[in-house]
Formats: sequence, C-alpha cells, structure tokens
Amino acid sequence: MISIAPGLSIDEREIEERFIRASGPGGQNVNKVSSAVQLRFDAGHSPNLSPGMRTRLARLAGRRLNQDGILIITAQRYRTQARNRDDAMGRLIALLRAAATPPAVRRPTRPTVASRQHRLATKQRRGRIKRLRGPPPGDE
Repeated sequence: MISIAPGLSIDEREIEERFIRASGPGGQNVNKVSSAVQLRFDAGHSPNLSPGMRTRLARLAGRRLNQDGILIITAQRYRTQARNRDDAMGRLIALLRAAATPPAVRRPTRPTVASRQHRLATKQRRGRIKRLRGPPPGDE
C-alpha cells in the first residue's frame, strides 16, 4: 500500500508501469534501452478515491487523464529507468495529495466601517479637486 494522506492509501496493484524508449539525453543508449516510464493509474475505478476527490483529480490532471478515467504520467527526465520510475511515482503521489485536500470554503466578508469612511472621504477629496479644475463660479 502506498500512503497518500492520513486515511488514504492506494494499492500498488492499481498502478501499471510500462517502459518505453525516451527521447533526450542518453547518447547511443537511448536507441536501445527503454528508460522512460509510463505510469498508469485507473482513477475512475479506484475504490479508494471518493467522488469529490475524483473530480478534483480530473481538474488537476488535465490532459493526463483520458476518457476512460486512466491517469497517465510519463517520466523521461533522467537517464536511468529507476530514477524515472521514482520520478513518476513521486509525481503521482503529489497529484493525489493535491486532489485529497478539499478546497477552502470561502466565507463572504463585508467592508469595515473605517474602510467605507476612508473610501467616501477619498471620493469627496477627488471630487473637490475636479471641481477646482472647472470655471470659477459666476463666470457663465
């Protein structure tokens, strides 16, 4: 079991790893060794994810989540398969942790009396300045 957050863990059998050839650094080795990792996690059918967490995960994952609800993370940042595997697993855990935290509830607030008075005083000051720019009174 992989621990994500307190009270939330996913089974390692829910994660599927595929090794593919990576582009980028590696020299001649890049043509013969499959060092990139494609991690697949079926978020749509995972019994450990709540419906709210699934929707937050879908919003956070973006294009990495396909139509079938499978989250695909590709890691090819490093030259070795082991480091790419750790990188992909770390990114999956970070994404699931971000989806596990519910958004903060926004409570509407009202402006204070002092802030209202300050705003009105500023408006009056500005109006006086603009009135002084006009023609003098009685010059019509």
